[in-house]
Amino acid sequence: MAEEGMLFERPITFLVGENGSGKSTLVEAFAEAWGLDARGGRAGRKYVNDRPKTVLGDLLRWETTAAGARQKSGPRTKRRGYFLRAETAFGFMEAISGMRGYWEEDTSEMSHGEGFLTVLANMFREPGFYLMDEPEAALSFTSCLRLVNLLYDLGESGAQVICATHSPVLAATPGADIIEVGDHGFRRTKWEDLALVDHWRRYMNNPAAYLRYVTEQ
Repeated sequence: MAEEGMLFERPITFLVGENGSGKSTLVEAFAEAWGLDARGGRAGRKYVNDRPKTVLGDLLRWETTAAGARQKSGPRTKRRGYFLRAETAFGFMEAISGMRGYWEEDTSEMSHGEGFLTVLANMFREPGFYLMDEPEAALSFTSCLRLVNLLYDLGESGAQVICATHSPVLAATPGADIIEVGDHGFRRTKWEDLALVDHWRRYMNNPAAYLRYVTEQ
């Protein structure tokens, strides 16, 4: 990554790969290189996070469009963007829920999925730079479809979205670019050629073909 870089050709890009493939590491480094808090949160805000940058995050540099440059280096109050990180999102939501500039709803009274959708509806709605790490973690199938609609509209508005995901539903967002991350490094691919899509199809058609390997003694 540091040597070759990665080109984002479309408004929405999905990073797909197995656990440990490095997709979440990339999203975290992208956030650090842009100036977003690596633990999550909105652009232009500093949170209590004394953790130093990762090696990759410290090395990466963004080459942006003119609009991107204005978003990245403009006045703090004018910056638009958010990093939603599933593993830290719940604690973060509780800490800032009700604060000015976020959302009015009390996410502590909601299910995890409802809380995620509240954050997404309020924070992901203007042209800007948006990062997500496995947002499907708390979402049902129907809620994933709602997120697809939100992502599509966000891309149409002129935003840049990068999302690491295991969800074939999210990865099918119309017009999105898909980059598969693994031992090979990273490569662009089509939704129908993804290993996770193939596995889900096979599993839904015949669960026993998979389950016999995990249930046999």
